Amino acid sequence: MSNPATKKQEKIYVKAVNGKFRTIRWLFLWTLLGIYFLLPWIKVDGRQALLFDIPARKFYVFGIIIWPQDIYILAFILILLAIGLFFFTAIAGRLWCGYGCPQTVFTDLFLWIERIFEGDRQNQIKLDKSKWTLEKAAKKTWKHLAWITASFLTAFTFVSYFVPPGILIERTVSAALTNANIFWLALFTITTYWDCGGFREQMCIYVCPYGRFQGAMFDPQTLVIAYDKSRGEPRDIFRRGVERKAGNCVDCSMCVQACPTGIDIRNGLQIECIACAQCIDTCNSVMKKIGFSQGLIRYGAMASFEGQKIKVMRPRVIAYAVILFFMASGIVYDFAGRKTMAIDIIRSRTSLYNIMPDGRVSNVYTIKAMNMDTKEHTYKIIADGLNNAEIVMAGNPIFVKSGEVYTADVYLITDKKTLDTKIIRFNFILQDIDNPMLMAKKQSTFFTAMN
Repeated sequence: MSNPATKKQEKIYVKAVNGKFRTIRWLFLWTLLGIYFLLPWIKVDGRQALLFDIPARKFYVFGIIIWPQDIYILAFILILLAIGLFFFTAIAGRLWCGYGCPQTVFTDLFLWIERIFEGDRQNQIKLDKSKWTLEKAAKKTWKHLAWITASFLTAFTFVSYFVPPGILIERTVSAALTNANIFWLALFTITTYWDCGGFREQMCIYVCPYGRFQGAMFDPQTLVIAYDKSRGEPRDIFRRGVERKAGNCVDCSMCVQACPTGIDIRNGLQIECIACAQCIDTCNSVMKKIGFSQGLIRYGAMASFEGQKIKVMRPRVIAYAVILFFMASGIVYDFAGRKTMAIDIIRSRTSLYNIMPDGRVSNVYTIKAMNMDTKEHTYKIIADGLNNAEIVMAGNPIFVKSGEVYTADVYLITDKKTLDTKIIRFNFILQDIDNPMLMAKKQSTFFTAMN
């Protein structure tokens, strides 16, 4: 027997449909694409709202600067999103796949472009089977040019989340793109064109793991798209004016033609189903035309198709909800208590201490003051716990711009007579001039010349 995973994949021609769920999916598609393409151009406090500045090791997220030491927050957010997907799947099945997944959204966009140049399903089949003519070549050429353009714009926007779009445009116009810019633009242009233009449903069927492990999250109460066999069987074609002894399914195969993954929903729940509801809309349109009640194919839990009562609050759903609540609360608490300033101290490695001509003792440090706020600040450096210590540095207070790290050498000088131990532990304090309650501290040591 041949392996379906290795045999040559035949192209799936998807029929365009109209209906309630298709309208909702169009709304999701254009909203999500609008957010994706416009977000790099939106600014918050004069900066790009969402920018992952990898060379500077700073992420700007809607007015919040995430530093390398805060990367654990992103890790927890990703875990939170994963658990949120489990929670959503346990209740609503694969609605994410059908309405919000980038693979679905961009593939839907490419299908829409294809229909503009080649027409709907039957016209596409006829065109592909016909001999090559100037008309066919023109249609194919314009379609692929449109796909390449959409792919490049998608790639350009993706790279804009790492390099500001204004800079990227300037580099493109002046032919000054870096090798990294060229690599990523080319890579994402090619992969988007290949994936959404040709690979399409195979990504959902063979590559994406979500369809594989959804069985572990589904139960009879999970929302799915299903065919009502009790009402539809046995199947038979519809003959107007003839008494019907069969079920409501007229075996028109319209649900199969409308399916973007090419399955027959009448064969039961399948991992290839992405819950896009195209089969529902097209079946409802057929039922309406022949005068049958709609809903032969519909959203519902498997339990509901068997006449059982649906229970939304189930043990696994409650467990996911509890985990989500505590994780979300922890992230919010961490963000609420997150400091917008930090200080780091490095002692001089050349000598522990120095004796000055007047007999006083000095220690040398390198101080790094980090402003993690979205606004500029003026800070004062204080040595707390070292009596009568004099701070000598190039300016104190110091002015630090938003997102910058101020680095300077600091000399701590004190009278030897005021010291009674060889090693003194104290704190460097970074204090906001405008709001003295805001401060950060770092413990350090002061070495003396005592025998």
